[in-house]
Amino acid sequence: MTYLTVYTDGPAPETLLRTDDQAEIATSLKEIGVRLRHWEIVDGLDGASSDDVLAAYRDQVAAVVAEEGYTFVDVARLGPDAPADVAAAARAKFLNEHTHDDDEVRFFVAGSGIFYLHVDGKVHAVFCEPGDLLSVPKQTTHWFDMGTRPHFTAIRFFHDDDGWIGDFTGDDIASRIPDYDTIAAGR
Repeated sequence: MTYLTVYTDGPAPETLLRTDDQAEIATSLKEIGVRLRHWEIVDGLDGASSDDVLAAYRDQVAAVVAEEGYTFVDVARLGPDAPADVAAAARAKFLNEHTHDDDEVRFFVAGSGIFYLHVDGKVHAVFCEPGDLLSVPKQTTHWFDMGTRPHFTAIRFFHDDDGWIGDFTGDDIASRIPDYDTIAAGR
């Protein structure tokens, strides 16, 4: 189930909201142009091949592609069996605040991760789990944390066949906001 924490973005961030109320989360995210939808979970896909994951969600993926005009869809995953250096490098890359020239749309098939959306002097930490489809509009400043022991499988949607391309801001805000492990432990 999605969980939202909202922080101020100052030198000593303050917590403004903590909630797992899905209506409150959807309203809060809609105010910043972010869409959150939920799909029925297909069990047994943790560790499945990318082709099997996409086949299991074929109808839902086709509907999103038709609605939004995406041209490239793939599956990203990182699991607890990943070598520590690979997991640490992936986490470090995505922990840096960035934007994209495309929407960032992810459907969580398995595991979890947090999208941190830095908008209008606040940081919305959206803890996503299986069944969550998050649509972050292009040029929204954000970062992603998968924790020190990553475990997630996500379907990704792109308007460009080049896939994930980040424009990094250089801001160290991610170091001031509670990370995935802290938020997960406090739920």
